[in-house]
Amino acid sequence: MASHDMPKTCKVILAETIAKKFLQEVQDTLKTVQPGAASQPTLVAFLANDDPAAIKYAEWSKKTCEENGFNFELRQVDKDKLEEEIMTANEDDKVDGILVYYPIFPGNPAHDRYIQETVSLAKDVEGLCHKHIYNMYHNIRFLDPPQNMKKSILPCTPLAVVKILEHLQIYNPILAYGNRLFGKTITVINRSEVNGRPLAALLANDGATVYSVDLTGVQVFTRGQGIKAPRHQVQDKEGWGLEQCIPISDVIIGGVPTEKYKVPTELIRDGAVCINFSSFKNFDGPAIKEKASIYVPSVGKVTIAVLLRNLVRLIANRPSTKPDGSADESLAKAKSEAFVDG
Repeated sequence: MASHDMPKTCKVILAETIAKKFLQEVQDTLKTVQPGAASQPTLVAFLANDDPAAIKYAEWSKKTCEENGFNFELRQVDKDKLEEEIMTANEDDKVDGILVYYPIFPGNPAHDRYIQETVSLAKDVEGLCHKHIYNMYHNIRFLDPPQNMKKSILPCTPLAVVKILEHLQIYNPILAYGNRLFGKTITVINRSEVNGRPLAALLANDGATVYSVDLTGVQVFTRGQGIKAPRHQVQDKEGWGLEQCIPISDVIIGGVPTEKYKVPTELIRDGAVCINFSSFKNFDGPAIKEKASIYVPSVGKVTIAVLLRNLVRLIANRPSTKPDGSADESLAKAKSEAFVDG
């Protein structure tokens, strides 16, 4: 076979392909956690900015919800009335989950965090309330230890990247659950509080050595030598940049929210896995296909599948009762076992 006839070594995997499997799982799980329910679950999304990426995400969310048996209601509100509107939705029994598109106050991240705390823990489909964030950073996977029947909610985009890595078999199923990235080195380019930092924490909590890169420099997230620590620790890597991280990484994840930024292809080692979670293309498409073994150009559709999965989690976390109001132990057990990964 002539060299120019050789098959391309890079496999491009589309988010849509991965999302299909999760959406089927979501529908199956919903039947278990909400048996005989007359109404469809309702997700309410609040849009208080004019970000085109958020509007596109809202359109995808609506389409995916409606195709999979969920109600989706987009509420466009003035940012000054947002807190009040969220409180109303918190009290409304017809609303099962609440989603807010960030940033709302771009120059004031503390105000965005305040809005995150306004959403009820029982309806926080993005896992951005303090309890969920605390659990994620401390590697606590349940809301109700020691019973461990109610799983903590994880932020949608970071969890979507985890699910993609599982699908790509970067996670090693032979290892114990919680250690399945042991031996893997990953670079995440973005350290935002909503996406990049939580993603680095999740991957490190699962055993990886994670280099988290942003404009201020590089931090390494790890559970220590031999992943002995129960949760990740963070160290600054003085004098390090992409030149040090990327060549030693098995997986490179780009999440820089600007059209101009491109990950330097020449630093990527042959056979690395490259995933882009920015709404812009962080990788040079033709060049990356000559270097990477697997390339995932976007994650948006998996993020929406994870959003619905989180909504079903919220429904599963509710108290399980019989029609007479007494506790239904068998339903509680079925709900806790309904999810594929426990």
